Amino acid sequence: MRTRTKGTPQRAGDAVKAQRCRNRQRAVLPVRVTGIDVDDNFYSDLVHTLDVTDTGVQLGAVHSNLKLGSLLSLQYKQHKAEFRVVWVSPRPCGREYQVGLQAILQRDLWGLEAEFRTRLQPPAPEQQPIAHA
Repeated sequence: MRTRTKGTPQRAGDAVKAQRCRNRQRAVLPVRVTGIDVDDNFYSDLVHTLDVTDTGVQLGAVHSNLKLGSLLSLQYKQHKAEFRVVWVSPRPCGREYQVGLQAILQRDLWGLEAEFRTRLQPPAPEQQPIAHA
């Protein structure tokens, strides 16, 4: 029987997953997705993100079963980026899917990187008036 200590990855994929979770930021943002579904039909719809990273995104409220491995375009505000479909999961209601996408080019499409850095910076020390003798 294999045992492992708490916090030690059981497989190499566990370490990757743990890293992904640390970089993931929960964000529900409206996006336009354009791509090809499993029936090779053109698909374009307004959906939303569930969480985002600098390398990918998880989408919710997708109303078409997207083709694994296919490329699609995501538009958030005036920004566009290309992604690859890496997983598709049907929701229990049967009419929607959650979709995992991997960014083709790594960049901050969401504008959250600057916000995240701002939250990490300590507040600026208050300026004390200089006392003159």
